[in-house]
Amino acid sequence: MKKNIHIIIISVLFSIILWGSISLSKDYYITVNLPVKIVNFREGYTSGSKTPEKISAKIKGTGWKLLSLSLGSESEYFVSAGGDTGRKYINLYNSLSDNQWLASDMEVIDLNPDTLSIRVEKVGRKKVKIDADLTMDFKPGYGLADDIQIYPESTYVVGPVSYLKSLTLLHTEKKILSNLDSKIVDHVSLKNIRGMSYDQNLVTMYLDVQKIVDKNFDNLPVSVLDLPNDREVVLLPNRISIGVRGGVNILGKLNKDKFKAYVYYRDVVLDTLGSVVPLVEIPKNTSMMYIKPERLRYIIKKYN
Repeated sequence: MKKNIHIIIISVLFSIILWGSISLSKDYYITVNLPVKIVNFREGYTSGSKTPEKISAKIKGTGWKLLSLSLGSESEYFVSAGGDTGRKYINLYNSLSDNQWLASDMEVIDLNPDTLSIRVEKVGRKKVKIDADLTMDFKPGYGLADDIQIYPESTYVVGPVSYLKSLTLLHTEKKILSNLDSKIVDHVSLKNIRGMSYDQNLVTMYLDVQKIVDKNFDNLPVSVLDLPNDREVVLLPNRISIGVRGGVNILGKLNKDKFKAYVYYRDVVLDTLGSVVPLVEIPKNTSMMYIKPERLRYIIKKYN
């Protein structure tokens, strides 16, 4: 009985293989999406036009050929620029001979689109600043104590001159960092722009994540700027207190000498309320929480 089962299984498998072999020997149709690659530019030239990234090709061939086409590595459809410059219209059917991967027993029935319009122009080189495309989430009480540092800050971009004219910023690939509570050093690739190449494709980002705290500074003297020689302005009071927020390591190194408080004489003269708002310059990467008092009264004295 077991012997009969084995014979039945072998017979079924043989029948399936035979049926598959016969079926795959017949002609079929398949539609594939092929990346377009334009080649044979004159030296120092490239395409300055946006072209479809892929074209749709309907192909006729035996099942075996179409199966290998479907299961193999993705094929590219090569289109020759012909060494020309300027505006050029290319019939894609004329490029069939440039695509050796199309076997002689395969027939291209339809291409969509069937024509490309390109502008062949000079290749340029330009240095462009890099910007981080970054989404950050911090643990409670933490944040960035300094600006995000990117190394290198910029890179040279090679591509069509017309594109480079309007290119002012390169972005990195999107990066999401969550639950941050300490300094981060991370590597990220630049976002690819079709038709462009970069001297540097990978950048390093430095994120100075610190505990964010508040600190008070009292008795800051307030100066009067642009004061005429024959005038004196007495501020009441002439000292203020401020509250500043920033990274714990940054605020820990600050003293009140790092701050500058002042009013402009012109603002005093033009005032109609009897008091002016003091201006305060604070160090980089800190933010002002409050100024006390918010307004200062004054007395103007004139000397003969």
